[in-house]
Amino acid sequence: MTAQGLSSIILKMNFSVSKEELQKLGTISKKLRRHIVEMTSAAQSGHPGGSLSSIDILTCLYFSVMKHDPKKPDDKNRDRFVLSKGHAAPALYSTLAEAGYFNPKYLTTLRQVGSALQGHPDMLGIPGVDMTTGSLGQGLSTAVGMALGLRIDNLPNYVYCVIGDGESQEGQIWEAAMSAGHQKLDHLIVTLDRNNLQIDGKVEEIKGIEPVADKWRAFRWNVIETDGHDHKKLLEAYAAAKENKGKPTMIIANTTKGKGVSFMEGNNAFHGKAATPDELKKAIEELNG
Repeated sequence: MTAQGLSSIILKMNFSVSKEELQKLGTISKKLRRHIVEMTSAAQSGHPGGSLSSIDILTCLYFSVMKHDPKKPDDKNRDRFVLSKGHAAPALYSTLAEAGYFNPKYLTTLRQVGSALQGHPDMLGIPGVDMTTGSLGQGLSTAVGMALGLRIDNLPNYVYCVIGDGESQEGQIWEAAMSAGHQKLDHLIVTLDRNNLQIDGKVEEIKGIEPVADKWRAFRWNVIETDGHDHKKLLEAYAAAKENKGKPTMIIANTTKGKGVSFMEGNNAFHGKAATPDELKKAIEELNG
């Protein structure tokens, strides 16, 4: 869908969001970014780059879009969330902590022996994690299964899933995409964190996925492209996705790897490398500013 097409849907919906809501989301996303750089630096391990690129997406989902209750993490009437790009676990952990699923003080135990906060999300150890992920490509398949299960149980809830663009080189992504399109799972909303980088470099140089929007449309998906760091545009995209009927929705969110920390932005070195103590100090100064 073109930007013009998305605008016409939003105009028809008369969608609006208050300045107060946007300010709230902006404050939360900055706090979550601080958590990400602090917890990965404390561990001297983890994946800050892809966590920072996806954090505005998770902020909008957990603090505005999704139906969920941290007091009832297993409520059958909740919306489901699957972080298919499981290496971005610091983004999910910081979001769950601030949403009230567990105490944020535990974030600095990331990847420590005995901590539930492993390098990839574990649904058996962390409240609020709907699916254990990390093997790239598999998260979307489980999200499709969840959506089918909700349909069988006649529940109206949505399944949200975030995938990566490097992950989109996996064949299992496209098998899941074909299944969801065939089943017309319009309560499945997937977001592609399109930061253009993967562990070895630029996605398009390693194994290009363009024209990515056309590919999803060919698999019978409703496609929306938007700015993955603009909270208002993200909320508009999710609202438009809910209006869509008869097809699953792919939201291509154009993002920047390491967003919010100048020396990490677009720097592939921070795909899987944590900030040093000096770099952490600089990052926190920037985020506080």
